Amino acid sequence: MIGTILLSALAEKLGGERFGDDIEVSVLSTDTRAIKKGDTYLALVGENFNGNEFVAEAFSKGAVAAIVSDIGPENSQPLIQVKDTHIALGKIASLSRQKSIAKVIALTGSQGKTTVKEMIGAILNCEGETLITQANLNNTIGVPLTLLQINESHKYAVIEMGADCHGEVEFSATITKPDIALLTNANAAHIEGFGSLQGIVQAKGEIIDPTPEDASIILNADDPSVEQWIQRAGKRNVLLFSEANSSADCYAENIEVAEKGIVNFDLHTPKGEEQITLKVLGRHNVINAAAAALAAQTSGASLASIKTGLESLVPVQSRLNPIIGLRDCCVVDDTYNASPNSFKAAIDVLMFFPEKKILVAGDMKELGTEAEDSHRQVGAYAADAGVEDLWAVGELSKHTAEGFGPNSKSFDSMQELISACKAVANNDVVFLVKGSRGAHMEDVVRELTVGGGD
Repeated sequence: MIGTILLSALAEKLGGERFGDDIEVSVLSTDTRAIKKGDTYLALVGENFNGNEFVAEAFSKGAVAAIVSDIGPENSQPLIQVKDTHIALGKIASLSRQKSIAKVIALTGSQGKTTVKEMIGAILNCEGETLITQANLNNTIGVPLTLLQINESHKYAVIEMGADCHGEVEFSATITKPDIALLTNANAAHIEGFGSLQGIVQAKGEIIDPTPEDASIILNADDPSVEQWIQRAGKRNVLLFSEANSSADCYAENIEVAEKGIVNFDLHTPKGEEQITLKVLGRHNVINAAAAALAAQTSGASLASIKTGLESLVPVQSRLNPIIGLRDCCVVDDTYNASPNSFKAAIDVLMFFPEKKILVAGDMKELGTEAEDSHRQVGAYAADAGVEDLWAVGELSKHTAEGFGPNSKSFDSMQELISACKAVANNDVVFLVKGSRGAHMEDVVRELTVGGGD
């Protein structure tokens, strides 16, 4: 929270009931392991945890007040009781956002949003202190926790919004009230939680509705659903980015992909052009750069900052991050998550490496009834691209191996796969390791890179 507020005033804003002394509070914490003296503890409740059970511990560690849904025996302490502490967290985060003078950019989409967020942050940090979403704090708990980190020194805040089902982006956007809302794309990632691709289009578009009428909406001109989002934006200022469509507000031309996936291109923006060389790998990052540049420029960033920021950004951990591994092999770590489109983009990057190419594939999750076909299509895409070998682990990835055909192997266990990778690792081999978070493909990366070069 920016500044302090009386517990009684906060209770009124939350629609809760206050107990105990009416004291001033300023810092909110949801984790008793990180409580500091003077904090206010908010007791979140989920399927597998109940923060109300740790109120006494929070006070013992120095908390001065608590916000709870179940008051328990601690009612002699300063407390606010609310019906839902998750909603209370959102309301408090919204108060923090309203007090801030920072320009706030919110973004969502099926793919690329984390990379675009990092790109925007790198650009805006050239202009002033910028807060960006850290790690995977992009859900309906992570977004309010990020908003609570905004302080008086921040000139900008870049808030990433993820979702597994309808309503989550709407919740996050409602409390964020962004000055600029950016939608990267919509495709069949996590389709299980949305029912269909059209369900994903609708859910990602939830970022538009709570955005103020005087805000800017930045959309992907190359996405088949862009017209739906333009209509949804109504009278708001709509700006478009594209990989190479010159009718968009921001686009690239003269795109060249060099060895190992390094990309060079000329970036056209509403305020001029710059030649860009990205350290993040792959042609698919050209459109990410265009999105980030347009959002940053709309926030007030200069062309010089756009160039400096984009060119300074290195691969994000576990996102197409090349690492030298065992016996000087190259391991391209893309294990953060996976969807059919991101798998294909990663395969495209792999093909620019001169070494022998081995795709190490884990399962893609949350694809619903399309799961088997999607895995088979990824395998076929890798074979058509010219990948020499595909090694798979997981029940669904057996279909990836089937789609690849000859020179594929399906392993019964992660350890068998790791052993096979170690056996062939040398400086003439590059491994692309990819799968959804639940596939734990980071285990392969760790085994191949810890003590790499031995």
